[in-house]
Amino acid sequence: MRLYCATTNPGKLREFQMTLENFIHVEPLPGLASLPPCEETGATFEENAAQKALYYSAYCDGYLFADDSGLEVDALGGAPGVYSARFAGPNASDEENNQLVLHEMRGVTDRTARFVCVLALAASGRLLHTFRGEVEGRLLPAPQGTNGFGYDPLFSYPPFGCTFGEAPLQRKMEVSHRTQALAKMRAYLEKVRSQP
Repeated sequence: MRLYCATTNPGKLREFQMTLENFIHVEPLPGLASLPPCEETGATFEENAAQKALYYSAYCDGYLFADDSGLEVDALGGAPGVYSARFAGPNASDEENNQLVLHEMRGVTDRTARFVCVLALAASGRLLHTFRGEVEGRLLPAPQGTNGFGYDPLFSYPPFGCTFGEAPLQRKMEVSHRTQALAKMRAYLEKVRSQP
């Protein structure tokens, strides 16, 4: 079974492919980089993921999924949330986004945060389902580790005793928000595939 993915983020694509490699072949949507980008106007991860899945599924035959994911910081009212990738501006780097979060968190004692991932599955312009995964952690006052991407170096996962930026990718993926959402989508696709 082939499953198209609407992402230009190589880190996300690698995690998607690794998680589903023994079940399904995940490949980027052909020509994705040349398509006009989908506007993300949703107020929630679910809304943005669904917008992207519906938009990009019109450009392929078969199943396609899109994700919206990010960091929610309790002391910041859930920010950066859906703006995680562009928190410091439209073309902000991971480092710039991390630095802005640290700036906003100066002097704050409540460091609880979570990573959220929502996958939306569509086919031929029709939304089939959404799948949500979350992982709870705490923000450190400075980045640690060079693994992963995004906010991984700031996100301390207590059961590991380190950040996602310090954890090996395989270990991070055992518990990550993306892995949780992918497991739910896989169960859904297995059910679909088993139906006559």
